[in-house]
Amino acid sequence: MKRLLLTFATLFCYLSITSQTGIAVPEMSQCDTQALNFMSTYNIPSMTFAMSKDGKLVYSRAFGNANISGTEATQPYHMFRIASVSKPITSVGIMKMVENGDINLSDKVFGNGGLLENHWYFSTTNITDSRIYDITVQMLLEHNAGWDRSVNCFPNPTTPYPWYFGGCDPIIAPMHITQTLGESNPVKEEHLIAFLLEKGLNSNPGTVYAYSNMGYLVLSEIIEEVSGMSYEVWMQQNIFNPIGIYDMYIGKNLLAEKREREGEYVGNGYTTLDLYGSGNSVPWEYGGFSIEAMDGHGGWIATAKDLARLLVAVDGFSTSPDILNSASITTMTTPSVPASFYAKGWSVNTANNWWHTGALDGTASIFVRTSGGYTWAIILNKRAVGTGANNFWNALDGLGWNCLSGTTTFPTHDLFDSPTLNASGLNEMNVTDNSMDLNWLTGNGSNRIVVMKQIPQGATESNFEAYPLDGLDYTANTVFGLGDDLGDGSFVVYNGTGNSTSIQGLSSGANYAIRIYEYRKNTNNGNNALYLLGNAPEILVSTSSLSVSTNELDANIVIFPNPTNSKITLQNNGNISLRNAVILDVNGRILQTINLVNMSNQKEVSLLNYARGVYFMRINSNNGSVVKRLIKQ
Repeated sequence: MKRLLLTFATLFCYLSITSQTGIAVPEMSQCDTQALNFMSTYNIPSMTFAMSKDGKLVYSRAFGNANISGTEATQPYHMFRIASVSKPITSVGIMKMVENGDINLSDKVFGNGGLLENHWYFSTTNITDSRIYDITVQMLLEHNAGWDRSVNCFPNPTTPYPWYFGGCDPIIAPMHITQTLGESNPVKEEHLIAFLLEKGLNSNPGTVYAYSNMGYLVLSEIIEEVSGMSYEVWMQQNIFNPIGIYDMYIGKNLLAEKREREGEYVGNGYTTLDLYGSGNSVPWEYGGFSIEAMDGHGGWIATAKDLARLLVAVDGFSTSPDILNSASITTMTTPSVPASFYAKGWSVNTANNWWHTGALDGTASIFVRTSGGYTWAIILNKRAVGTGANNFWNALDGLGWNCLSGTTTFPTHDLFDSPTLNASGLNEMNVTDNSMDLNWLTGNGSNRIVVMKQIPQGATESNFEAYPLDGLDYTANTVFGLGDDLGDGSFVVYNGTGNSTSIQGLSSGANYAIRIYEYRKNTNNGNNALYLLGNAPEILVSTSSLSVSTNELDANIVIFPNPTNSKITLQNNGNISLRNAVILDVNGRILQTINLVNMSNQKEVSLLNYARGVYFMRINSNNGSVVKRLIKQ
């Protein structure tokens, strides 16, 4: 593929508000039309849509623009907030813990003998309603723990807000929660839960269904307390990564903090009382409420494709392996006694369909598994409010069903047939003023491409803004700048099946960011090159005759204690200018990145949230890197 064609295609996508991206599926073109009509009707800037049939991903498309300015075409690789679709995901995590024998559905949560008895925050919370001690894990999953967010509990006005918040869902009034509890801003998930614990219950546990965001926040805390890891990391390591999902994270509050390949959101108003108490006027979706404090009830960001991949891993069908056993899946999707329409994190019906929707300012999503073997996920970056909201949600609910019913012949390809493990151990050697050698450990793709981009002097992180697109093949050249350009100055310098290459044509004293993307292309996936973007290994290298040798780095960078059961100290004995350190698991998955710019001779790094085992830390200087082995006891 010529760079001119890529540049033209990229420009065309930027200019087209109704752009359609992803691998075209002629048999399902009417699904594209329906998606575009929906977006036009409800003024939706961006949509991602993935559908599977019998365990195979047959459709993965994106529409509109991913950024607020309308200059970036939405791609299937874009992540968006999924709001309450987070709840069935948390349920999967809890059921995995039950299956592993870590907890039981009947376990009490609070008080003596409860799972959170010794919790760092709740153990000192002023609980006066003794019924709280009867709440079990199952009640939280089924929304019948006893809280009812429709019952008013806030003062009028709900200080420090100059207006009144009806109901009793702490997520809508974060500044009031911190003020009431005497805590600093921004609000934390533990503050939101403690506020309701001190308010007490509205009904006896296990008797009344009442949808509860706080119940699912408590479930997040249970996962953290039992595992000794953060909820996000535990879910990634135990649910997502084993099935090849690397693009699911707990979202950030502010636009400036959005993740690479995360889209942007269009909300419905502003507030002068932001989470941080600055007094600035901010959009509700960017600082009015806390995504970071939503965790297991509404905090995740994801791609539609990864949501569909997760669905087929818990759908109970034999067409693809499940990550839960059949008994766990049956328990998870069996309706509760107080509510025949809701199970444990899933809306259900008598037709044996399971689903969940999600909504926040700037977000709408739906996640569906049908009894006929179909699944789909749709994510939008805007929702309708006011008089048109009911029609909007009915239309969103119908979009997948109408796509399904309008398709007479489905494609036979499987777009899930892509790598599930990226390359690792990317390393530079023999760096000169104009050349370097690279080597790496291969992942489970059939091929891989290496891309390289020149970055500003002194940069401590990469600035990739373009990525390989599924279905496209790229021409490489080991002379930097002569291979295909992905669109942002990222040139393809290698495309093949091997584990090393030599790069020429570099500039003396320049900084470069380098990445590897595994891909797979075969008859089963329709001969489409399908790339794994998540967890791609990356290094930053400077071409200079003054490069620090690996031996010098290894001798001067010391890590202790090792093994450790809590934290390590990174010591720089040679006063070497360091950029960052990256902690990886044994499969090369990036778990944490630590900024080392302006570091003194020592820096402590906590490993409390890590499971026992072997890890690797890659320490990157301005002119080289070294890898150290870590053991967490």
